[in-house]
Amino acid sequence: MDASEINLIFEMAEDSMNHAIDHLQHELVRIRTGKANSDLMNGLMVPYYGSPTPLSQVANISTADARTIVIQPWEKNMLGAIEKAIFEAAMGITPQNDGIMIRLSIPPLTEERRREMVKKAKLAGEEGKVGVRTARRDAMEELRKSIKNGLSEDIGKKKEDEMQQLTNRFTEKIDKMIENKEKDIMTV
Repeated sequence: MDASEINLIFEMAEDSMNHAIDHLQHELVRIRTGKANSDLMNGLMVPYYGSPTPLSQVANISTADARTIVIQPWEKNMLGAIEKAIFEAAMGITPQNDGIMIRLSIPPLTEERRREMVKKAKLAGEEGKVGVRTARRDAMEELRKSIKNGLSEDIGKKKEDEMQQLTNRFTEKIDKMIENKEKDIMTV
């Protein structure tokens, strides 16, 4: 086993860990904080000439103020379809259609709802950590196979320690992301 194979093990593990972080970021964006954020509309699909299309490809999405998201479709005939998609997404937000654009007033979160959102964020964080630990486990198995196939035990142990340090860095990053999201949710 040469250094390039060990580097490959580390690259694959780091790739998997980065994927877990990216997924967590995507999940955290979708958790409401009580402030208007156009990212809440990410992933919302609307029927456009018979095929599901991301909302961002048929309308301009912006925030008018701290509590209002404005959706202005490029074609007026899309207003009804967008409104229906928002209702079906069960976001807890009622769209207001004025014939030109759709306004979404983000209601302030109650204390109870904020706590639910924090729990949801922490759960997403735990899922992210599971992804990181899975990547570590897979890499450790590869390193142990390498030791069996002739890699010296000293180098193997050193590489296992390095893998644990990499895991710790990603776990700390997840903790920081959750801490920031929690502050964001609990700030009135």
